Amino acid sequence: MTSALAAAVLTLTACSASTPAGTSEITGVAGEGAGTAPPSGTPASPQPTVAALTPEAYRGELEKIQKTVRDSLDDLASARTVKSLDQRVSRAEEELTGAADGLAALTPPPEVAVQHERFVAGLRDLAAELGAATGKVATRDLCTGSALVSDVGSKLKELDAAGQALQDAGGYPADVVAVKAAGKQNRRLPNGRFLRKESLTGRSSLQIDNGSSRDAVVTLMRGGTKAFTVYVRKKSKFKVRGVRDGSYRVYFTHGVDWDGRLRAFTRQCSFERFDDKVKFKTTYTATRILWHDWRITLHAITGGNARTSDVDPGDFPG
Repeated sequence: MTSALAAAVLTLTACSASTPAGTSEITGVAGEGAGTAPPSGTPASPQPTVAALTPEAYRGELEKIQKTVRDSLDDLASARTVKSLDQRVSRAEEELTGAADGLAALTPPPEVAVQHERFVAGLRDLAAELGAATGKVATRDLCTGSALVSDVGSKLKELDAAGQALQDAGGYPADVVAVKAAGKQNRRLPNGRFLRKESLTGRSSLQIDNGSSRDAVVTLMRGGTKAFTVYVRKKSKFKVRGVRDGSYRVYFTHGVDWDGRLRAFTRQCSFERFDDKVKFKTTYTATRILWHDWRITLHAITGGNARTSDVDPGDFPG
């Protein structure tokens, strides 16, 4: 007896209609006091002169922001999950923007004015890049700290160079970038590689068909026990033999670039599970042994009869 379970994906197409926007107009009449220019012949008020900081005072101000920025970037690079990455990228953007604003309000020693401006600009540019990256984290185009660091790598290098120039000009503590941005990677495991498995001593089998455009990792949970986790490459199939009797919940994650240390995809990650459980049962009679084999597909197919639901990354079996 063979049963089949296939994933059905429903697509909801939203349509929208636009209506012409109304035109608003604001008018005003200048009256007495509307002009701002002083009467002819009246001298302009002199602007106060801000004294430049001494090298010692300027060095002290840089030391205040050095640890904050460095710790923020280190914390960001070490994010292991989508949830922690989402929190840390927003915090890093705020802290870098605050550091740039604080330094921009200072008047540095004249001999490092150019390097100072370049360093402030580097902080602002990286903060802006992190702000843009928050959207990529929200859509799960970026899923780990290492992927995000690679994505903003050019701005990190520019800030690192600006900090080095400020240091070289007078020994100022501007070495705030301790993380290194690696190039974009596309690491993969062999098709059918088990990441975890219990003893497969049953009679049943599970055929996994991954016809999607991304690799997948499939995990079967029997109650609170992780029965096995297996890697299935895109456009590939794999059959797990010896599945033991029981009722299993099927989870799967798709993505690009498998980080073996984090046991997660670093880019384009998604997290799902089948709504219905898969049940394996072996029946013994006087003359026969009967069991169930199952087949699941991780992509949309015509006639699919099983629904899937998104899973919060924090609830996905690690």
